[in-house]
Amino acid sequence: MQKFATLREFVEAQQSLQPLLSLRQDEAQVAIDRRELLVCGDTGCRLTKSQEVLAALHEAISAAGLDHAIHAQLTGCFGFCEKGPIIKVFPDNIVYFEVAPEDAKEIVESHLQNNTIVERLLYQDPAAPSHQVHFQHQMDFYRKQHPIALRNLGRINPRDINEYIAADGYMALSRCLDAMTPEDVVNALIASGLRGRGGGGFPTGLKWQAAARQNSDKKYIVCNGDEGDPGAFMDRSIMEGDPHSILEALAIGAYAIGADEGYVYIRAEYPLAINSLQLAIEQATVMGLLGKNILGTNFSFSVEVKYGAGAFVCGEETALLHSIEGGRGEPTFKPPFPAEKGLYGKPTVINNVETLASVPPILLKGAKWFSNIGTAKSKGTKVFALAGKINNVGLVEVPMGMTLREIIYEIGGGIKNGKRFKAVQTGGPSGGCIGPNYLDIRIDYESLGRIGSMMGSGGMIVMDEDNCMVDIAKFYLDFIMDESCGKCTPCRVGSKRLYELLCDITEARGTMEHLEKMEKLGKVMQDTALCGLGQTAPNPVLSTLRHFRDEYIAHVRDKRCPAKVCTRLLDFTITDACIDCGRCIHECPVHCIEGVKRQYHAIDKTRCIKCGRCESVCPVKAIVRS
Repeated sequence: MQKFATLREFVEAQQSLQPLLSLRQDEAQVAIDRRELLVCGDTGCRLTKSQEVLAALHEAISAAGLDHAIHAQLTGCFGFCEKGPIIKVFPDNIVYFEVAPEDAKEIVESHLQNNTIVERLLYQDPAAPSHQVHFQHQMDFYRKQHPIALRNLGRINPRDINEYIAADGYMALSRCLDAMTPEDVVNALIASGLRGRGGGGFPTGLKWQAAARQNSDKKYIVCNGDEGDPGAFMDRSIMEGDPHSILEALAIGAYAIGADEGYVYIRAEYPLAINSLQLAIEQATVMGLLGKNILGTNFSFSVEVKYGAGAFVCGEETALLHSIEGGRGEPTFKPPFPAEKGLYGKPTVINNVETLASVPPILLKGAKWFSNIGTAKSKGTKVFALAGKINNVGLVEVPMGMTLREIIYEIGGGIKNGKRFKAVQTGGPSGGCIGPNYLDIRIDYESLGRIGSMMGSGGMIVMDEDNCMVDIAKFYLDFIMDESCGKCTPCRVGSKRLYELLCDITEARGTMEHLEKMEKLGKVMQDTALCGLGQTAPNPVLSTLRHFRDEYIAHVRDKRCPAKVCTRLLDFTITDACIDCGRCIHECPVHCIEGVKRQYHAIDKTRCIKCGRCESVCPVKAIVRS
């Protein structure tokens, strides 16, 4: 690897590296006899054998004698996780989905040797099953997306720093060091309107400005890669698929505030992201893009990876800092804010992964370019992890202000199995559940806040008619109760009491008074908990009470679960479809099922504890709940 001693050397090298990506342009005008294949290599696709797919491609390419003309390698997440493993062929721009290792030989022989597309591996539009889509930009999943933070995912090899540089990587840093003062950088971030993508939505430029104004002999900048929300994988995918964008942004932030040391705080459950970041740090240091006197200037900056143990509370910035220091991950009162007194008592800026990934393109393309995207108060784009009962599970990045309906039904492809949309949980455990009446709400910080939800880090879990909203609230409270650090009484005791009240409701002990108690307790927690996580802990309960109150009333007044989820409120009946196999009799823990083999079976409902075990073991689904 070349070490860049000056800014000029780096710029000249960047220009010479640009041909590395010449085949990967959307409108590449190159000879078709050269091709590149990019195979998704993130954690999700690796679990569905993408590494085996790559190995099979290499074997087939070698067997065909095409090593000189075809190169296959892993890349980051393509976003369309529902359809992985994914292969994109350049310069054809053909995308293959759900590829298995045994498909590799056919791809090489048919497509690469004979220019005949393997149509069975193309995307099929569910709305028109006979219509096969050849190109990525023609798919509804990608059509309305606007990648900024995800700009390099599925485009470069994240383990090769040269490819990142060829994609304008570290150019923003070199521009800052060459032509911008620290104050210029801060002002550009302020003008762009970029707000923190980790949940709070605080203006990034103002946070940097506050730290820059502190008079201190030492300052720090920290990337929060903890990502503790169930169903969220935005930050992980960026760290795995584009780690240098985080390092470049940290260096820019350090230059802007006057720091010389930074940390990436990442949970130990992300081994691939950790490995990707550590390799990126080594490469950038060898090339002189991190370390002493970067690019021949008097600016020095180093980065270290710090592991978290998976504590949800360490997503809160003061708890995160205590964890880096080696202490217990507990929040502290603010003020003072970390920008004034943070890591080791020194001014510290903390940004999450997605926020930092948006910084380099803002400084390259300009604050006005970024601020023209989105809404008046919520600028730019937002990355969401679409999950749950939705057809197109995956990672999406859309302009702020897009409606929930567009995200769920156009990009997400609607609800699985033709079911009815019921709710979407945004903002993770601390967020809220939004019902069908708000499908046309615009997704931005202000709009979500007005209906009792929040942007959060970007988890978006979709639910259908088979989900019970009381049970969903109980699920999130169980998580929050378990993850509470216990430092303050409102969160420690309040979350447990809310969970107990929800258990009463789902187990036929609830009354209308329970609903009143939960609302009062939730508001007390919002007003008195120590940190932002404790203050938002009651949101799952308060939002479901607000938007799905009729479902709570059915549970407490009618002792009925409309979604047929809460087993203690159900009756189980054996229908005529019973084949008299006797499995339910053997599995029943209280022996309340009467009958012998090859004779009619019946459930004694006076003894039934409604555990649902009989239903789960019935081979012909003859036991129904009502």
